[in-house]
Amino acid sequence: MSDPEPDQAESTEPEPTPLLRPADGVPDLSVSATEIKAAAERLAGGRGPFAVDAERASGFRYSNRAYLIQIRRAGAGTVLIDPVSHGGDSLTVLRPVAEVLADGEWILHAADQDLPCLAEVGIRPTALYDTELAGRLAGFDRVNLAAMVQRLLGLGLVKGHGAADWSKRPLPAAWLNYAALDVEVLIDLREAIAAVLADQGKTAWAAEEFEYLRNYVAQPTRRDRWRRTSGIHKVRDQRGLAAVRELWTARDRIAQQRDIAPGRILPDSAIIDAAIADPKTVDDLMALPIFGGRKQRRGAATWLAALQAARENPGQVEDDEQPNGPPVPARWSKRRPEAAARLEAARAALAEVAQRVAVPMENVISPDLVRRLCWDWEGGGSQAVDEFLRAGGARAWQRELVVPVLAAALG
Repeated sequence: MSDPEPDQAESTEPEPTPLLRPADGVPDLSVSATEIKAAAERLAGGRGPFAVDAERASGFRYSNRAYLIQIRRAGAGTVLIDPVSHGGDSLTVLRPVAEVLADGEWILHAADQDLPCLAEVGIRPTALYDTELAGRLAGFDRVNLAAMVQRLLGLGLVKGHGAADWSKRPLPAAWLNYAALDVEVLIDLREAIAAVLADQGKTAWAAEEFEYLRNYVAQPTRRDRWRRTSGIHKVRDQRGLAAVRELWTARDRIAQQRDIAPGRILPDSAIIDAAIADPKTVDDLMALPIFGGRKQRRGAATWLAALQAARENPGQVEDDEQPNGPPVPARWSKRRPEAAARLEAARAALAEVAQRVAVPMENVISPDLVRRLCWDWEGGGSQAVDEFLRAGGARAWQRELVVPVLAAALG
């Protein structure tokens, strides 16, 4: 019998120890203003950094608000806070929590997902440590929380409720158990991944990244978000693209008004089917997949009106294209071939840097920033590259790595 392939060989890693329940049990949910204030006082009596997490209802709601906030601190244990059911003004009710959390470092996993919804209720960090981002900088191939906890702590997290509808009330006990476990491990995980980064000489890199993330201000929303509709590559003409735009816009307006995830109003696949088929009557529309259901029949007039608007104004699509930056790289070779050549050379050089330092290329430098540099490049050598990247928010450690290779590639 031949030897097994490497990926079929028996694993030498020990089985993780299942982490089924928090060590101190699942804490009671703090709902009222009095309970939330008591939770803040409990946290204030602890010591060290705060492990912080939040649960949203992204696949169910249009808004990105937090429907549960989990916080853990040594000496205080874990608190679970319901930020929506207190019956008062969230900024006022949650202020005691915000004031306590301003007094120490936050530990989060994938902080860019949670910081916006926490800021919405007035809770902002004065210092943070992102364990997912730390894993990326360490070169880990899998950086989700369960994978990193297993790799560094030898524990197996119970998963399964991350994509749940956290706007549901009351919250099931199993969901609260899951939520408490997510912060149960963060303090130990932070210590473990920090040790890895120290061994790799990347502690200073991580500090710059965390501070940038803490102060990051989201860019204005792109006007052409409809171009991200799944399956849009199947639409070949201007009229069809205009139909995608109008259907997407109508769906987004309804979703925002009803606070429902857009895909639950009308899936992307249905938008693409209608854009290609271009139905002009209710019967034609109802003959398409998805649209034949009773719910969609009620909205037929809305979708037909959107399709009619696209027929009347198909040319506006080109005017809206890429208003916030260069066109998609696939079109560069025809419109600006010298920029396409620069981008190809830059990507090859950056791939070598990323491999050398064992950091994903998108973390070595922002791909969007590189595209803008290659599209707008007018010469100037290393100093011009450094100034462009600095203005675009590139950190010092990134510029030190990439400025020489980008200057050479662009030259």
